Amino acid sequence: MEIRVILRGAFSGFVAGIFGFIFAKIFAEPQIDKAIDYESGRDTILDQLNRAAGRPIAPAGPEYFSRHIQSTVGIATGIIAFSTAMGALVAVAYLVLHGRFQIRPRTLGLLIPGFGFLGVYLVPFLKYPANPPAIGHTFTITTRGHLYLTMVAGSLVFLCLAVYLGHRLRPRFGVFNSTLMAGGAFIVVISVLIGLLPSLGNLAANVAHQNQFGYARASTETPQPITNLRHQIVYPGFDADVLWKFRFYSVIAQMLIWTIIGLIFSTLIERAVLAERPGPAREPEPEPISPAPANA
Repeated sequence: MEIRVILRGAFSGFVAGIFGFIFAKIFAEPQIDKAIDYESGRDTILDQLNRAAGRPIAPAGPEYFSRHIQSTVGIATGIIAFSTAMGALVAVAYLVLHGRFQIRPRTLGLLIPGFGFLGVYLVPFLKYPANPPAIGHTFTITTRGHLYLTMVAGSLVFLCLAVYLGHRLRPRFGVFNSTLMAGGAFIVVISVLIGLLPSLGNLAANVAHQNQFGYARASTETPQPITNLRHQIVYPGFDADVLWKFRFYSVIAQMLIWTIIGLIFSTLIERAVLAERPGPAREPEPEPISPAPANA
């Protein structure tokens, strides 16, 4: 039973990943191309300015995969693999929670992806939103990864605690009031976590590199305009429209993936549960009564 449930979850994630890839290919990839073009132009200007000023020139990193591979096979593999894994995790969470709450299987199969979308993506996005190429320094990638994982872990833990709190408060305050109280508690604690975690622009490595290699002190790692010694802009900052569209499409793509996972998995698990329920016992049919033999 457990293996079949997990396979249903993985299948739901696989289908969701296909739709997510199609959406990202149509809407997000053009923004990524614009970001890469900006990054190439910025690197060229920085190399020229640093060479003229006698400063070291940052070496170009190796390109292991071509842009064509990245925009086709690469993004498809990444999105589908991620979605399949998330679908399997949804199924595992269903196996853990099923039977602990008096909730219909289809409803539980929808709620778990909803919480997954909030905890894995949307809440961490509020602190550390998705960024296209050209945003983010190579010397902070490890720190940024750790901070993001910390935000994801905190979000999931606090969501689980909020659900537990609402469940404990429900007998005393009712479903509506207990949900409001648990939701308010979650907002408070997650806001504290967001406030405690540092902004990317304030990382020690970024502070140490300010005014070098074209980096400026800011709350994020979004590239600022490059200026010369006369404080004239020789290359603009990153396009705000491209950044906004990329982040907007990222949210929509994740919402699409988690929604499809929920719809498919909840339907499959409902059918599986109904199929395994025993039907009503049938009474044995009475044997036909043979007529009594006539007396001679």
